[in-house]
Amino acid sequence: MSTVTVTECIEAQDVDVWRLLTDLPGRAGWLAAVGTVDVLTPGDLRPGTAWRETRVRPDGAAEPEEFVVVEVVAPERLVLSSRGAGADYRVTWTLRTVARRRRCCTEVTVEQEAVPSARYGRMLALILGGLAARAVESALRRDLADLARAAEPTRSAEAA
Repeated sequence: MSTVTVTECIEAQDVDVWRLLTDLPGRAGWLAAVGTVDVLTPGDLRPGTAWRETRVRPDGAAEPEEFVVVEVVAPERLVLSSRGAGADYRVTWTLRTVARRRRCCTEVTVEQEAVPSARYGRMLALILGGLAARAVESALRRDLADLARAAEPTRSAEAA
């Protein structure tokens, strides 16, 4: 099993960050790497909610990923699972309000755990473990930067 954890402090209220994070149809609007999002289960976000998003890899190829909500504790914690080729993934988003430079911000931590689910997945983890962890960390940092851009009022106003 490998785990990658990344944290970013976003200068926005936790409820605003949570709203963006959990607006499934809106994900393609703020996540630069996501081209499309198809919500597969109707209704409110809850354990069992599933969606498929198509991510555009750095080489330009489209890669669909399917996620299922495992746990929702608004506006503090969102846990997702995703089955990959040779590994199962668990992605945990944690939001925590912290004081920073006399202002409050939302500390967002995203952790991705990968558990090999097939023999070749275990071999790949041994051979490519460090390289894969760096690629995952880079992708998580990009996603957090996109979330910060969308959530922070100053950045959003400057971008307009």
